[in-house]
Amino acid sequence: MKEEEQIQPKNPLPHFWGTTPEEDYYTQQGIKSTQSYFTTPSGLTLFTRSWHPLSLSPPRGIICMVHGYGNDISWTFQSSPIFLAQNGFSCFALDLPGHGKSDGLKAYVPDINLVISCCTSFFESVLETRSMRNLPAFLFGESMGGAICLLISIMYPNMGFSGAVLIAPMCKISNNVRPRWPIPEILTFIGKFVPTLAIVPSPDLLHKSVKVPEKKEIAMMNPLRYNGKPRLGTVIELLRVTDYLSRKLKDVTIPFIVLHGQADVVTDPDVSRALYEAAASEDKTIKIYEGMVHSMLFGETDENVEIVRNDILCWLNDRCKRED
Repeated sequence: MKEEEQIQPKNPLPHFWGTTPEEDYYTQQGIKSTQSYFTTPSGLTLFTRSWHPLSLSPPRGIICMVHGYGNDISWTFQSSPIFLAQNGFSCFALDLPGHGKSDGLKAYVPDINLVISCCTSFFESVLETRSMRNLPAFLFGESMGGAICLLISIMYPNMGFSGAVLIAPMCKISNNVRPRWPIPEILTFIGKFVPTLAIVPSPDLLHKSVKVPEKKEIAMMNPLRYNGKPRLGTVIELLRVTDYLSRKLKDVTIPFIVLHGQADVVTDPDVSRALYEAAASEDKTIKIYEGMVHSMLFGETDENVEIVRNDILCWLNDRCKRED
């Protein structure tokens, strides 16, 4: 048995931070948090959360966040918005359709345009809130969420976002996890008839994403994490979208910072380099971290997580100053 298969969660925790009740934990962290459900124009019900600084009103800015494939916003994803709220930003996120507590078949993404529509509907409702008007607003996406943020910026350039934070964006699926020929062609044919079938051969992305063994165990405890095989329709759509996005990098005009681990085998750091080179954005920054893997904001050592967090915070703070 391989070493990564031997790691099993021990005593499940109610929260990724331990047993402290949510409200008490947020208060200890100096923030406040809310959760609610949002109904999209198409009738989907999506689970949403927000995280706000207690000591700063109004906040320095707004961050609209998108999680990655198979993940959700109630477990380790929270560590990033908690940190950002502690530093003066109000953060908003939703469980994507088919993820977490939102409507939809688990981990089924048959149409990325529907996902984008859900995100833009929710984010527009945030930006239109009276207390949030006239504040600098930023997109923030991890992995598949980074690709979604780029597509939002291309398709909806007038939404009013001041920039985007892109963490290991899935602009192209790494050849290390992409199915080999002729598997994509076979799966595409089968997927026309049974798109929801979860049979696509794939390595366990969690073990390839998270470096620290203790953090792998915490990530595995997530009761809402999808740990089954990818569904045919999802793989076909993600291959289509990433191929499309890799050809549209030159159309990116939004200010952005892209951050990627040099040792990432889930998404390709070379594609982030290509994004930086090709994008038409006048304000663009790239950070490639030697030896880091896919989950840089949770799965790395605490020292590495702090480095990446602080790079993001410095970039955001600098853009907020320019808005003043």
